[in-house]
Amino acid sequence: MHWFSIVAIGVAANIDNLGIGLSFGSRATKVPFLSNLLIALLSLVAAYMAMSLGQYLSHVMASSHANLIGGVVILILGAWGLRSGIRRYRRNKAELQLDEQFDDMALRSDKDGNHVISWGESLSLGFALSINCMASGFGAGASGVSPVLAALSVGLFSLVTVDIGIRMGGQIAKSWLGQYAEILGCLLLILIGCYEVIV
Repeated sequence: MHWFSIVAIGVAANIDNLGIGLSFGSRATKVPFLSNLLIALLSLVAAYMAMSLGQYLSHVMASSHANLIGGVVILILGAWGLRSGIRRYRRNKAELQLDEQFDDMALRSDKDGNHVISWGESLSLGFALSINCMASGFGAGASGVSPVLAALSVGLFSLVTVDIGIRMGGQIAKSWLGQYAEILGCLLLILIGCYEVIV
């Protein structure tokens, strides 16, 4: 059982959720439990679908090849995200601010401007965030990670990261964790990819 990968995929797939939560928290925007649960369920379903597709791939080819392909996909995603994250960090470093993509997404999500994300508003946000789970989920599924357990991990960490981000808000946003969250998530994906290729 790939327990390390199951937990690490759950964390890495939700780095953006943490960023969104931080942005909401710094703006005093509330995300009720049902709205947060809907976001988590959308991420869970997207991750499960992608992992099931990856797992199917692992059944139609030699397991060693599928494992290698899955690990390489995760590695490439991590490296690509790391490159983009470093570029954005350099742009934002002077202002010591959260990544502008999180701020933009947070602003667009609260359509009525009442500082509360309704379940309807969380639907579009959940779809946007669930896309992040799909590519890494496909790689994990091809590597032999259990789609059910990994999808549950993604859903659980989605709930937790959004909630932590909102509660900590501005405190974390200006800390090293807020500044490096995306980069750390990409490094974690690279680590998962290496683990899946080697093990």
